[in-house]
Amino acid sequence: MKIQEIAALAGVSTATVSRVFSHHPNIREEVREHVLAVARKHNYHPRLSAKPKNIVIIRPYEQIYPAAEFVEMVTSELIRELAQNNFRIEVLPHDNLERLGEISFCGAIGIGIDPPPEWDEGFSLPLVIIDKIPTKKIAGVVYVHSDEKQGMETAVARLAECGCRKVGALLHGAAGQGNVDVRRKGFLRALRKFQLPADDSLVKICSSEIFFEEMGKLLQSGIDGVFCGGGGNFGGIAAYCLSLYGKKIPADIRLISSERQRISRYCIPAQTTISPDYRQMAQITIRHLKSLIRGEKVPAETVLPYSLIPRDSA
Repeated sequence: MKIQEIAALAGVSTATVSRVFSHHPNIREEVREHVLAVARKHNYHPRLSAKPKNIVIIRPYEQIYPAAEFVEMVTSELIRELAQNNFRIEVLPHDNLERLGEISFCGAIGIGIDPPPEWDEGFSLPLVIIDKIPTKKIAGVVYVHSDEKQGMETAVARLAECGCRKVGALLHGAAGQGNVDVRRKGFLRALRKFQLPADDSLVKICSSEIFFEEMGKLLQSGIDGVFCGGGGNFGGIAAYCLSLYGKKIPADIRLISSERQRISRYCIPAQTTISPDYRQMAQITIRHLKSLIRGEKVPAETVLPYSLIPRDSA
């Protein structure tokens, strides 16, 4: 469909449609809304050039995944990198994607979201998805995410080095959402690699509401090491929960959690954690985005390792 056809359907001139799509200030709001409504009805999206310096950050609106802590930390690094590269920023909730047709932008970053299935056809602009392992390839979409299997192996390796003989995990999330199923499989595989008991019952996927109950089940099974991560402040909840169960860290049980900046190091004892490199993740995302805007090819998927931050809990 051409812009002239949109103009005819909307009953306005081609120049008016052009001004609407370029966000000209001298267009009445009711005319703007009418033209955009006609365009949406016919699944037409303006193909904007790379000249605008706006980048849209699409944040999730679901509470459980991705974890709020991750979204906050990666967003702060993205904003830093975008500002240093002279981009302007638009932030959009994932449940309000229809507004994309009203925004002038040259690329987008999605955090933990599933991309619209016809992104390339609808927008023909680059989209980089952070913290989502792709299940299928979509034209115009590339992915940057952490190596979940390597992260789980890093945590189990540390607990095994500390002499733990039975290790469990409490993973924040819900089965089938985000990357939690990959983490679960990675954790069980790591248990087998280090010749530790690897029963399915040793890995719990849960929310903070049932954390205490699930931790109790793990303690009853005889664990002497535990990984609590994936968000939901599981590290802090674990420390409190274990104290209520009469367990001292690390004398009775070793604990590793997901890093929370300005929090994990101040727990008592300071918590050993695993963490993605948020700054590196943001830098690579912006580097890919700039390359895509210039029409250059980038890897369809970039996988980054977790790092261990050793402290006192394991």
